[in-house]
Amino acid sequence: MSIRFDAADAHWRVAPLPGFSAAQKDWLTRGGSLTAHLRALGAVAVRVTREGVALPWADEHAALGLRMRSPVWLREVVLSVDAVPFVAAHSVAPLAASVGVWQATRRLRTRPLAELLYSDSGVARSALVSRRVTARHPLYRLAAREVDGTPPHALVARRSVFERHGAPLMVTECFLPALWAHVAALSKREREVRPDLNATDAADVINAGHPRWREHGRPLEHTASRAHPATRAAGERSR
Repeated sequence: MSIRFDAADAHWRVAPLPGFSAAQKDWLTRGGSLTAHLRALGAVAVRVTREGVALPWADEHAALGLRMRSPVWLREVVLSVDAVPFVAAHSVAPLAASVGVWQATRRLRTRPLAELLYSDSGVARSALVSRRVTARHPLYRLAAREVDGTPPHALVARRSVFERHGAPLMVTECFLPALWAHVAALSKREREVRPDLNATDAADVINAGHPRWREHGRPLEHTASRAHPATRAAGERSR
């Protein structure tokens, strides 16, 4: 299913930056439900931090096909795994769509958005795009509040646009340092089990979906991102 909305711009790129780690590249390009991927790491909880009518960020209105300063329906949540914040997420839809095509987003409460996106065959998804964000970007300021201790200079984020009946919904996800620490701990544990592996090889084992630690959540064909077809195939084999 084709989609006419594009989440990319001069800063948001389909190909992850070369400086990203193997784990970061893996999480930035995974198709399917991020909530499902996180559930493979532990118990996931959704905490709503903001919801209501707002203006889109400067790098959002073009991706949604909106004029500048057109109002949107905004929802911001934190996804925690075993009570530790791993992801800060920000979603926006045109205000008219939020009382029409995407009106169910107003009734989610603490249910994950994935329940809507991955249960409707009429939903299409753009390619996933990613970038680093610093304190100059509002996403950084949103996510930094959830970091335990001093946040790093830059955080890693991704976004994509979902389309249903011609109406867009853009979802932006910022990965927090606790996720990378958790993944690194899994890599270390893998090396303890298999001493022959170096750090890079251990990360490759985990990122490929080693069954001892996690498996890819199963992405539905209609919403699997075009950015990572290999992940889609791996996910379909995992269940």
